[in-house]
Amino acid sequence: MSFTVIIPARMKSTRLPEKPLKDICGKPMIVRVAEAASRTGASRIAVATDHEAIYEACRTAGIECVMTRADHPTGTDRLAEAASLLGLAADEIVVNIQGDEPLMPAEAVNQTAALLADRPECAVATAAHTLTSIEDFFSPNVVKVELDSRGNALTFSRAPIPWPRDAFRKDQTQLPEGFRPLHHLGLYAYRVGFLKKFPTLAPAPIEEAESLEQLRALWNGEKIAVLVLHQALPAGVDTEEDLERVRAVFAQTPGDAPSPGTPAGARANLRG
Repeated sequence: MSFTVIIPARMKSTRLPEKPLKDICGKPMIVRVAEAASRTGASRIAVATDHEAIYEACRTAGIECVMTRADHPTGTDRLAEAASLLGLAADEIVVNIQGDEPLMPAEAVNQTAALLADRPECAVATAAHTLTSIEDFFSPNVVKVELDSRGNALTFSRAPIPWPRDAFRKDQTQLPEGFRPLHHLGLYAYRVGFLKKFPTLAPAPIEEAESLEQLRALWNGEKIAVLVLHQALPAGVDTEEDLERVRAVFAQTPGDAPSPGTPAGARANLRG
């Protein structure tokens, strides 16, 4: 099983300006993300950017980088252009690691790519973990996913799904015992053929309502396999506080980088 990691990186963050170039213990964040990707089983790693400064930082570090257009409406559109620029074949697999995730565990990446390779009927694979917090369950910022018996996504929503009707008639202050809703995590593997088709698909009404572009794939009849982890992935960097947290992890780790780690209890949904 072979796959390529593509790391999209832009300078458009408002909460943390010039985020991809922020220093993490002597190296720009985009370089740290590429180093994390290098500890996966990827046969090729490339950054996709629309900014010359990011391109130059990657070139200086010896990281493959492609310049993409600045007007892509979604990150998936940018990945599609990058896959074409890299000359990837339709049957190849691409894993998307965001440019602000320097602590991404290698095993989660490998397992997501392997799940897609094992599911020829699926165009996409992604990850989720079990929610235990009632606050997260009701939060629109925490995207939920429901699965079918095969472990493929039925739908994604910012709403609290599934809704435990009978239990919540009595008490909505805590999750019912044995109730295991799933929080969708933004780690994706794609077949390149689907990536190249994605920009030609019109946005779906449900996608526009939820502001979740993965719903476009489901709306158009594509299947998305879901890897269920028993814990969340390490948080990415969105704010200055996040940046200091990640710097502390690198500073406390002997050597040049923290261990990529293994998601505890990771399992693929391969039922059926």
